[in-house]
Amino acid sequence: MELLIVAVVIALLVVFTVFRTVRIVPQARARNVERLGRYSRTLQPGMNYVIPFVDRVYPPIDLREQVVSFQPQPVITEDNLVVEIDTVLYFQVTDPRSAAYEIASYLQAVEQLTVTTLRNVVGSMDLEKTLTSRDTINSQLRGVLDEATGKWGIRVNRVEIKAIDPPKTIKDAMEKQMRAERDKRAAILGAEGQRQSQILTAEGDKQAAVLRAEGNRTAQILKAEGEAKAIEAVFQAVHRNDPDPKLLAYQYLQTLPQLAAGPNNTFFVIPSEVTSALQGVSRAFTEVLPRSPATREATDRIADEAAAEVARAADAAAEAVADAAEAEKPGRK
Repeated sequence: MELLIVAVVIALLVVFTVFRTVRIVPQARARNVERLGRYSRTLQPGMNYVIPFVDRVYPPIDLREQVVSFQPQPVITEDNLVVEIDTVLYFQVTDPRSAAYEIASYLQAVEQLTVTTLRNVVGSMDLEKTLTSRDTINSQLRGVLDEATGKWGIRVNRVEIKAIDPPKTIKDAMEKQMRAERDKRAAILGAEGQRQSQILTAEGDKQAAVLRAEGNRTAQILKAEGEAKAIEAVFQAVHRNDPDPKLLAYQYLQTLPQLAAGPNNTFFVIPSEVTSALQGVSRAFTEVLPRSPATREATDRIADEAAAEVARAADAAAEAVADAAEAEKPGRK
């Protein structure tokens, strides 16, 4: 029975020794080994052998790129405004030995270094520049952190600013300013549109006036050319037919009523040749037509009546002219 117990103890001791001797390290991990309290080596991914009870194997260190989001930190800008800045850090452990022995807690060290560097960078900028210079802040942070963390076996790949929160009063002022800028741009655009509309309307009116003037000029030219052609045709017809004075006297008598028919005619002349013209007309009728005693008597009567009618028209026209002249005198309504 005692031999069985001893055999079981020995077997357990062997199993424990083998378990402590063989160490399997996952991919993208690394484990530091100390032998008798001193750094010996770093275990690589895969199966590794150590001396049990002599070598001490530390917990694995992640060699993958890590993302750490820090809590928002209050930062004072150059114009003495406190803003809350939330940052995200992307880093990777490149030397497990330095990360374990050069600094006690590299994660806490990176966080504190990020905060202090951020305050130094933002402290040299005003609020407006801070809000619009994220890329500049990111590049400056990355340069400082990468240089400082190099001896810790850490490489800083990226530093991103997630949010920059100014005070509530500043936010309200910025919103009012943005609203005023938008209203200003809207007013400018409205004024530009109205000006453009007025310019286009004026251009349209100008072109319309020019076209109307061109049309009126063309119409007047055509009308004048038509009247000129009509006068020329009449003139050619008159000269071609060679009218005698009797026909001209008759045409003159037909034109007299039209001269007196105008509403604004207050003065017109009755020439002394009217009676002789009537006599010429009457002679024209009497000479052309065969004359019997009865016809001669009727023709003379018509001529006398026409002469009397012309005389009455002349007297009426003279009275109308006198009345118009009397009405135009000063003091008369």
